Amino acid sequence: MHAAPVLSPREVFDRHRQAITARAWSDVAELYAEDVVVDLPFNLPEPLHLVGREQLRARFEAARNLGVELEMRNLVIHETQDPEVIVAEFDYDGRTTGSGRTFSVANVIIMRVRNGQIVASRDYHNHAVMAQYLGDHPA
Repeated sequence: MHAAPVLSPREVFDRHRQAITARAWSDVAELYAEDVVVDLPFNLPEPLHLVGREQLRARFEAARNLGVELEMRNLVIHETQDPEVIVAEFDYDGRTTGSGRTFSVANVIIMRVRNGQIVASRDYHNHAVMAQYLGDHPA
């Protein structure tokens, strides 16, 4: 019996993308290491610093109730000189499931993957646009 090959940062990001598009939030959480550190500098009303898979799991479970579908487009992945790190630029096309309103939001994620799991991530999402369409922020 052979051990499964360790996923590359690009492969992990691709699984991350697929799980978010499928709204498979528990699958997204499993891509992160137990002691992961995730920073969301543009989060509203203030930057967010998450430590550990369980904090992320709770955040993803809350996303289940947001009523939003996301499709990724314009994806560009930049390899870096550090083999653990990739930079992903992309847009999310979103649709709120309740009202059917659509939106587009730009994103950049700097992701460090070690042994097939995300150990650190800095996620730059335009939270102001997302909040406006999800009803968390006045227009």
